[in-house]
Amino acid sequence: MTRALPLFPLPVVLFPGASQALHVFEPRYRQLLVDCLEDDQRFGIAYVPPVDDPAAAAVPVPGDVGCVAVIRSANRFPDGRANILTEGERRFVLLDWVASDRSYRVAQVEEFDDEVDPVEAGQLATDVRRAFGQFARLRASLTDPSVDVPLQLPADPTVLSFHVAATLELDVADQLGLLNQRSTAGRLRQLLGLLGPMVVEAERYAAAQQRARGNGRGHPSERAT
Repeated sequence: MTRALPLFPLPVVLFPGASQALHVFEPRYRQLLVDCLEDDQRFGIAYVPPVDDPAAAAVPVPGDVGCVAVIRSANRFPDGRANILTEGERRFVLLDWVASDRSYRVAQVEEFDDEVDPVEAGQLATDVRRAFGQFARLRASLTDPSVDVPLQLPADPTVLSFHVAATLELDVADQLGLLNQRSTAGRLRQLLGLLGPMVVEAERYAAAQQRARGNGRGHPSERAT
């Protein structure tokens, strides 16, 4: 699907299905918000590196991939600023810029979905659920070992891949690699490659914390009395 889409460049990688809270304060994006609320409540988020001066922000280029953001709620202030909650929808590739009389940019984009091999994606999804569950439990144990973390993970492999990608704290390069991936199986394989070292690191921290609880002598029950 090709369409004209108001674009909001941000130092944020938005994934389909993920929630993103935003504070809108620049005049051009206040206008974008007004226009979107009067239309279909959608705009595009494309990643640009963070800068101190908004006027010096980078501009996305044709070929960049972003994500459509749907406005779920908007709390607008008298001075025009607003806090909004958005949710990622479909991804898009920026084709070109559209001439507009608006102060914000409008892009011609092509939305796209994943290619899905149900068998391969299903098998990889099982592995990702297992690895992500192990990582989540290890991370939780660092805060409170007595708490068992119930995981509610999506059944659909594509939705699962975006959910895990949005939940993990990843470098921007890894996030963009996952966002650009057009194969569900390919994204799940990327996630497995990222989760492996993360699980190992979490196990190392969990073991160190366990030793610390035992005052350096192993399990607390092994302490001398």
